Amino acid sequence: MQLEQALCASRGHEVHLLETSSAHINGIWTKARTSLTSIYSSGSRRAVTKALSEIKPDVVHVHNFFPTLSPSVYFACTEAGIPVVQTLHNYRLLCPGATLFRKGQPCEECVGKAIAWRGIKEGCYRSSCIGSASVAIMASVHRGLRTYNRHVQTIIALTDFARAKYIEGGLPADRIVVKPNFIAPDPGIGGGHGEFVLFVGRLSEEKGLPTLLAAWRKMHVPLKIIGSGPLAGLVARVAQEVGNITYLGQRPPTDVYNALRDARALVLPSRWYEVMPLTIIESFASGIPVIASKLGAMESMIADGHTGLHFTPGDVDDLTAKVEWAWMHARQMRSMGLAARAEYEAKYTPERNYEILMEIYDASIQRRTSPHRFAEPPLPRPVPREEFAEVQNSCSRTSTQSV
Repeated sequence: MQLEQALCASRGHEVHLLETSSAHINGIWTKARTSLTSIYSSGSRRAVTKALSEIKPDVVHVHNFFPTLSPSVYFACTEAGIPVVQTLHNYRLLCPGATLFRKGQPCEECVGKAIAWRGIKEGCYRSSCIGSASVAIMASVHRGLRTYNRHVQTIIALTDFARAKYIEGGLPADRIVVKPNFIAPDPGIGGGHGEFVLFVGRLSEEKGLPTLLAAWRKMHVPLKIIGSGPLAGLVARVAQEVGNITYLGQRPPTDVYNALRDARALVLPSRWYEVMPLTIIESFASGIPVIASKLGAMESMIADGHTGLHFTPGDVDDLTAKVEWAWMHARQMRSMGLAARAEYEAKYTPERNYEILMEIYDASIQRRTSPHRFAEPPLPRPVPREEFAEVQNSCSRTSTQSV
């Protein structure tokens, strides 16, 4: 979201940020009250109404309304006659846990259900049945009220895979468009001459670390691991036991980009669907192919044999085979890296992202003016340099590590 703000501001737009924090949600009574207001908050609606009357934006772009703002922000915008664009950064409207991941594997038991009973029973939101119930009821109530049909002009999905899942979960297909994330600044293309494979990310089960470590116990290919998380201790121990793994811990972005430009390939063994891994875009920008699970966003972003390689999720032998093939075919991997760089230039640059965003804003303004005119949001011409607002709920650090 911050990159979008900066991008629009740099192009002459006036950007206003309405932001709240969930850091105060720590006591039992506060949590209970938030469980109710996450479904619909009259206080948030009044606050947004007041802000809209003062700012008078052309578009309101919502990034996160959960848990403190609630979908009431949409109703405030409708009342004010202002179009709404909603970016979905996770799967919360389909899954109380927001990840479509449970017990070590993808889980779709709540997708498309009238109410997410399984997610409530399992306590998928912060291991709390009560908290999970509030999320499930929020999603169910607004699906029943057709809130996204009536009060949101455009829903942004980050990938084609995510769009298909949102539609399967009951969101209106005619409102959902795809606009990926982007990175800035451009890290620049590297040579891939570092003679190692690289993993960058959170060191956790859903990121596929057990699969990664098991595969590297069977190979002699050098691996560098950058990141931190609950499995950091395991990674450090395995790195000491085998001679081909170097654990670098958490590193600043400049170090990550330097490592990416030198790597033979990036490996991404995630067991969950992911929403849109920035590491893939960073790797593409660096001209480095990606070896990733054939799953979710990773499958839709990476063209097998063209910008990287797919392997069966969780399959140690298949990952081992793909990495060893990549190691033995440096020329082919270099060609894939050049194709990955071309993919970045076509889809993930700030310039391309700005074009798509302006088309979405323009289509949303037109849809709000003539709500029955379009079967689905058209993407015609850029909107003029007009004012819009960004609405986001900023959660505390501890609650946003995975989603």
